[in-house]
Amino acid sequence: MHQTLRKLRVLFFKQVMKNPSPQKYLLIFWSVNLALAVIKLFFAFRPELDLFTEEAQYWLWSRNLDWHYYSKPPMVAVLNFISTGILGHKEVAIRMIPILAGLGTAWIVFRFTDYLYSSKKTACLAGLLFLGMPIHLLEFTFHTTDTSMTFFWTWAWFMLYRAIQENKTSLWVAAGLITALGIMSKATMILIFPASLIFLFLSGKLKEAGKQWLILLGISLLGFLPSLIWNLQNDFYTFKHLAALGGASGGEPKPFDLGLLVSRTSEYLSGQLAMVSVFFLPFFFFAVKKTIRSRELSSFYVALPGLLTFLGFGGLSLFTWIEVNWPGFAYSTFPVFLAPVVANMESGWKKYTSWAVGVSLALQILLLSPNIFQWKSQGPIFKAEKAIFKRMVGYEDLGNRIDFLQDSLGLSSPVLFSESYHVASELAFYVDGHPQPYTINMGSRKNQWDLWPGMDQFIGQERTFIFVSRGQESPESVTNFGRLIYEEKYPHAFRSDTLGFTKIQIWEDLLDYTPVDTGKF
Repeated sequence: MHQTLRKLRVLFFKQVMKNPSPQKYLLIFWSVNLALAVIKLFFAFRPELDLFTEEAQYWLWSRNLDWHYYSKPPMVAVLNFISTGILGHKEVAIRMIPILAGLGTAWIVFRFTDYLYSSKKTACLAGLLFLGMPIHLLEFTFHTTDTSMTFFWTWAWFMLYRAIQENKTSLWVAAGLITALGIMSKATMILIFPASLIFLFLSGKLKEAGKQWLILLGISLLGFLPSLIWNLQNDFYTFKHLAALGGASGGEPKPFDLGLLVSRTSEYLSGQLAMVSVFFLPFFFFAVKKTIRSRELSSFYVALPGLLTFLGFGGLSLFTWIEVNWPGFAYSTFPVFLAPVVANMESGWKKYTSWAVGVSLALQILLLSPNIFQWKSQGPIFKAEKAIFKRMVGYEDLGNRIDFLQDSLGLSSPVLFSESYHVASELAFYVDGHPQPYTINMGSRKNQWDLWPGMDQFIGQERTFIFVSRGQESPESVTNFGRLIYEEKYPHAFRSDTLGFTKIQIWEDLLDYTPVDTGKF
């Protein structure tokens, strides 16, 4: 670890901070960017880790293509459909998408910075700062809706700036098309509209660019068509779900709880600081100070979306819990905001910069690297990985166990089901033949499985059913079967440490199914 940090520091300080050749900066940017991409590719093959449960869910969506899904637009499913169609239903096929999107987004950051400052050195710094932020490690290692959303957001925000500066209708159209693709990735892409209006108003260009902005709006709204079509057909489930996430859950108002409020907001703030890297906080201080003094519109432009999103979700944290990744898409232009300040720091701060970027990159390499020669099998690294990867463990072994039980007991086309859509999704990926699983509602909120054909279709049929759960001992509170054939508790472990047990039960003949309808979205 110490040697890795030292090498990264030497590379960064001697080559990036001192080398005057523009081509060298481009070479360094691509060397680091491609090296991280290769490490992420090897990460996809780590044998002890399986798909993240959300990745498995989005993969299963691609097996059931639709205009939209319960909680998200269709882009994540479409991309999975394309990648698995080319590479097969393998983990690397799913992980290849964020790897490529990460390469592309880092390049957009580089180009955006070079466009603003005409400096390959500053652009290289922006690219390395981007790669060093932990939020982008999450977005471009695991394939979630944030992957394509962040890519299209960064691209659209760059194209929009060019459209404003160059006053070309073609650039406004391009920005609108890219925004439409972003909307088909995640609904929060719509924040580009208020952010751009605020910038146009404060820069005094609202009147001049008003008609072009309407072109942007009109083209971008095409991205809502799949969602609108789907929600019209499905009782506006997505809107109800988003309202519930925003705290509008209905029912009796809850009494004010100061402790809960403090807990939510402090978790939000600490999470966001971690996502942009605590090592980069001094850079933010100096960049904000410089922008206030200089009143540079370009600096304000690249800082604006991250600031608005941070404040917006911060306000929402007063009323509900905020997932740490939700605001992260808008942080992608923060490196463009920081880079010109970092590039012109005094010698003492340049050394700090080399350490900050080196440590941020080294920690990512440490986390993603395989456990060759068992060097990560004990100590604090092992404990950290066990905590971080606990939702990615044991599913391939579980799928193999289900395959073995089917063969050994002579089961023909059993129905797989769980009370958890996370477990059900993993079963679909890792059980041989990728069967469509089912879920039962034992008291959970609604999800995508409530919109697909359910277990009720099997009532009265002479079928075999396999119940798999990491949280329930039996489905009997909502189901009534003819008889129980077999049951066991199957352990799942991270390397040498057992993390828990999965209950497996094999039943015959579903006589009745009475789901619990909480009415929650």
